[in-house]
Amino acid sequence: MKIDIIDYESCSAAGVNLSALRTSLKQHKSGLIKNNLPGSDLDTWIGIVEQINGVDDLGQWQSRNNALAALGYEQGTIRHTVSALISKYGAARIGLVMGSSTSSIDRTEEAYTKLNSDNELTEAFRQPFVHNPHAPALFAAHLSGIKGPSLTINTACSSSAKVFATGARWLETGIVDAVLVGGVDTLCLSVLHGFNSLQLLSPNPCKPFDQHRDGINLGEASGFAVLQRAGENDNGRGITLAGYGESSDAHHMSHPHPDGLGARLSMTQALKRAALSPESVDYINLHGTSSRANDLIEGKLISELFPASVRCSSTKAWMGHTLGAAGITEAIIAMDTLHTNVIPGSKNLETLDEALDLSIKATDEEKVCQHVMTNSFGFGGNNCTLLFSRAE
Repeated sequence: MKIDIIDYESCSAAGVNLSALRTSLKQHKSGLIKNNLPGSDLDTWIGIVEQINGVDDLGQWQSRNNALAALGYEQGTIRHTVSALISKYGAARIGLVMGSSTSSIDRTEEAYTKLNSDNELTEAFRQPFVHNPHAPALFAAHLSGIKGPSLTINTACSSSAKVFATGARWLETGIVDAVLVGGVDTLCLSVLHGFNSLQLLSPNPCKPFDQHRDGINLGEASGFAVLQRAGENDNGRGITLAGYGESSDAHHMSHPHPDGLGARLSMTQALKRAALSPESVDYINLHGTSSRANDLIEGKLISELFPASVRCSSTKAWMGHTLGAAGITEAIIAMDTLHTNVIPGSKNLETLDEALDLSIKATDEEKVCQHVMTNSFGFGGNNCTLLFSRAE
């Protein structure tokens, strides 16, 4: 069954909405800045969304993560699209799937710095629906009025790619008539210093797949998309979710399988489900974190599975690695090439890793694509590949 993409929006350091993101991509204007997160003196670059600070009226739902979700939900026509679907089908027939890696751990961090004299949470931080791994979907249901099934997927950096696969299955089995999928993750000390302890952060703007890359930059983002069964709508974006693949390395908590077995399975599953050959794919938005291991393994797999005619790029140098929100952010960038007819270059790439041989350039390419793919690989060996096609 084909699944239509009805609407989508993105909010990140590269642009508070899709229109601003398109402008940043076109101008090769990165949203990365030197780390200025309060309480952190790490020498690295981050992709921070300054507009989050203006969202301070969420009451019992207040957290930095929820503020970014709220900011993203107000962009474009997402709220209007969901409201129209609720009016048509009823709130109980709309599903909700959110992806995150940290949920609202930022708020929990803050709560522990402001304990009362008995070392207990103060009243302002007694928020059971916020200090909760399911917080993103609980809050998105509150925001949107959706009363159908809701789920929060926490599989690290593949979280908000997997929301598309879950949403598609719900539609295929008739559980719901439409699904709001999304992802949100914000920067906090646990995230930044946790990745620093893994020796993964770069003191420079990241350079995915470059011979001289020296680590990753972290960022924050939210994104949403609305899915429906093909043919049951008259306001689609002319894009279908043609295929998806999901796999687990079952190898290591933080290192990808050295031969990329799980990533290979994820990509081949997506091609099989879409009934497409590798040479049919026009563009792949790579996971491309700029770490030595991830880029090397992913790059070798791409050259083994796909012909040199398939153009690739990593777009993390625009907004950083947004972890649990990376999947949907990069899915939106990939599918939006079917609208803009411009494949973004791999920003900051100067010299391709000499161990790799794939079609990747720093410059953009104007091309009318038919099929585009995006990879998301997370800690714990969680892999997800999405394949989007121009609607027939």
